[in-house]
Amino acid sequence: MIPAQPSSNSRVGSDSEAQERDAQLMLRVREGDVTSFTLLLGRHRGSLVNFMFRMVQNRAIAEELAQETFLRVYRNREAYQPTAKFTTWLFRIATNLALNWIRDHQKERANESLNEELLDGVERQVADLQTSIEQELICTVKLKEVRHAIDSLPEKQRAAVLLHWYQGLEYTQIARGLGCSESALKSILFRAYKSLRVRLAHLA
Repeated sequence: MIPAQPSSNSRVGSDSEAQERDAQLMLRVREGDVTSFTLLLGRHRGSLVNFMFRMVQNRAIAEELAQETFLRVYRNREAYQPTAKFTTWLFRIATNLALNWIRDHQKERANESLNEELLDGVERQVADLQTSIEQELICTVKLKEVRHAIDSLPEKQRAAVLLHWYQGLEYTQIARGLGCSESALKSILFRAYKSLRVRLAHLA
């Protein structure tokens, strides 16, 4: 079953503090501070790799694309302006890299299978439950179905869902990352969530 969308009010304070911290670090990176860049990498590498994995469905490629994303951030550090969230800039670069890779490797992706398990936001909730082995097995099967349903979405829809739900980005940030208008993004998300509801109706 698709989880309810997270409440933005519950994380306004923490988001604001994180955004300010990212901006401070990136301004230092712009001046050539490698230590600050390392701190930024540590803050966002995990979520970036997870996002890339969900996009390209290959752990090794996800690691490479995440590394390339940070390299591009560093190479373009002098152009950084703290007028928007750092994560918006970061995931815009990441999304473009992921979509380009997917377009370049369509045939290869058709022959790949998911060989690794990642704990995502939904899975972490299940892991925290002290249920019986039978219940855990049932939950695991359901979670795999949710993950596979998301993975089967068209590329832009999948990227929008991952950025919206798993990364918690706002419409304006996702729209910038995907290079579309907010109205177009809402249409993309509407179609994506409609498809997921239909495909996962039996889990309700």
